[in-house]
Amino acid sequence: MSNLSFTELRQLAGLSVDEAAGELGYCQSTVYRWERGEAKPKASVYRALEVLAQFGPKPSVFGADRDLQFRFIDLFAGIGGLRIGFQGIGGHCVFTSEWDRFAQETYRANFRDNHKLHGDVREFSEDPELIPEHDVLLGGFPCQPFSLAGVSKKNALGLPHGFMCDTQGTLFFDTAQIIAHHQPAAFVLENVKNLEGHDKGRTFATIMHALENELGYHVQARVISSASWVPQKRERIFIVGFREKTAFNLRELEIPPVAEGPKLGSILEAHDQVDPKYTLTPRLWEYLQEYRKKHEARGNGFGYSLFGPDDVARTLSARYHKDGSEILIAQEGRRPRRLTPQECARLMGFDRGERRWSIPVSDTQAYRQFGNAVVVPVVEFLANAMKDHLANALGSKRTSGEREPVAISRPDRKLTAVG
Repeated sequence: MSNLSFTELRQLAGLSVDEAAGELGYCQSTVYRWERGEAKPKASVYRALEVLAQFGPKPSVFGADRDLQFRFIDLFAGIGGLRIGFQGIGGHCVFTSEWDRFAQETYRANFRDNHKLHGDVREFSEDPELIPEHDVLLGGFPCQPFSLAGVSKKNALGLPHGFMCDTQGTLFFDTAQIIAHHQPAAFVLENVKNLEGHDKGRTFATIMHALENELGYHVQARVISSASWVPQKRERIFIVGFREKTAFNLRELEIPPVAEGPKLGSILEAHDQVDPKYTLTPRLWEYLQEYRKKHEARGNGFGYSLFGPDDVARTLSARYHKDGSEILIAQEGRRPRRLTPQECARLMGFDRGERRWSIPVSDTQAYRQFGNAVVVPVVEFLANAMKDHLANALGSKRTSGEREPVAISRPDRKLTAVG
């Protein structure tokens, strides 16, 4: 860690600039000068930060059940929603990959780690041995268009198919490369609900074919709504794979009744505690009303959505920072307002019960991060449902030994942009 900068060490220790000043015993103005590169700290400061980065300045807020212990990796990690659920059942995260630097900042602020956060996962799929050994792979891979139409079309044409040619250039391809090399006991992948229907189902068929037929996993998928746990109608598909056959049945998991789920009032702050800056400006409110009227006249439903404490919100999106139109909170006698970032943390289940979520980034970045995240209580539900089956799978893996990695050659390919 000695080659890292002051800022990198501070972030690795999970400290804000102000927290670093307190931990190191320096005034904030001095630490801010180090942060901006206007002055260089003493060697003793670097040594102290290295210790904090290794052991952490304070206990993690995300406790773990040590009855089950396993290693997992967190790919396309965002701000760590998948991690929370599996750390909570006894998992230890040994590798994290997230390309967005603002998401990395939030991730570091909320998890005490002794491993570096890595960026683009593609450099690791080129050489998967760079990733530590692990028992479970977690990944919320972005859904990118595949290079070919998929398995169904090529079956009809009598052409050979496989994830090498069907998915190259996509981030699913890179995920599959890592699974093929490390052969983890299980994986959990998450994506948008529409993955199932993308390209008339061909994209999903290609993914399932690669996981089941080429990588040899027992794979199940299910779309789960978050409305049973949080006051938001957010549906995401979860793909669960076990290397060996288990009794786990994703389809038969009993989801709590949506009708008994919480309402917005459970996550909203008191009106007098909300900063006025979250109330829409007169100009923006007028624009949104006119926009809605225009589309209502055309017979479609485009426009803002207004909610009260007894409602369940629409899906929070990454564009929420632009106008907040998908979830506006009604205010009696006043223009509506956006959710605050902390309310978004509650809406997504990051800030829940005794768990407190730190938001070290701007409101704009926070809205983007929560809009792209998974709903944590859904992942916790899934992790707990998988726990006993994971224990059995890990026991089988450790007694039967490791399987040889799947032999896959990688052709030259043009990488698509991260999307």
